[in-house]
Amino acid sequence: HEFFAGSAILCDLLRQTPGVFPIMARDGWPKNEKLFDTADCIVMYMDGRGGHPVVQGDRMKLIQKQIDRGCGWVNLHYAVDYLPQHGKTVLGWMGGYYEPNYSINPHWDADIRALPKHPITQGVKPFTLRDEWYYGMRFPEDTKGLTPILQALPPDNTRNTEYTKGRKGEIETMAWAYERPDAAKGRGFGFTGGHFHRNWADENFRRVVVNAILWRAK
Repeated sequence: HEFFAGSAILCDLLRQTPGVFPIMARDGWPKNEKLFDTADCIVMYMDGRGGHPVVQGDRMKLIQKQIDRGCGWVNLHYAVDYLPQHGKTVLGWMGGYYEPNYSINPHWDADIRALPKHPITQGVKPFTLRDEWYYGMRFPEDTKGLTPILQALPPDNTRNTEYTKGRKGEIETMAWAYERPDAAKGRGFGFTGGHFHRNWADENFRRVVVNAILWRAK
């Protein structure tokens, strides 16, 4: 995990779009929380689960206020990982999350053979890349507004949770877009890759993430 270096790369890439001004908050949380009030999109690329910065104290309430005004919410790699009691809220933010003992996190070569027609996939070509691609995400029963972006067929010997064992031979989703049904029409994006820093050298890998952040920020 090279979260800081990866975030720095993303900031440089985002600046290539005129009118986009990324601000990086190092060490997991901005010292000045007022930065959230003017953000068009919040991107988290960091540790998750019980150590996730957003689940500490009353921070989820603070983020909920931003979500309610239409702010975008993007989680990359470990940041998509939440305990169930927090994941229930995150479902409303980005339409899915990694749930411990339900989802799975193996290292494997994902052969992404096809891509949906979506603003996030503009300029992105099918690619194959080894990463710690999580899959078996916890998605809501009602998948309205949810669009799988990256999908591939993982080796069945990587299915080591009860849920994923029951899905042998099925295509899995490793990145997804979500358009929230609330009045603010906010957007969310979950991306499970990003374990290996070297993968940012792949043009298609980085383009899909940059496109997603721009789309989330509208």
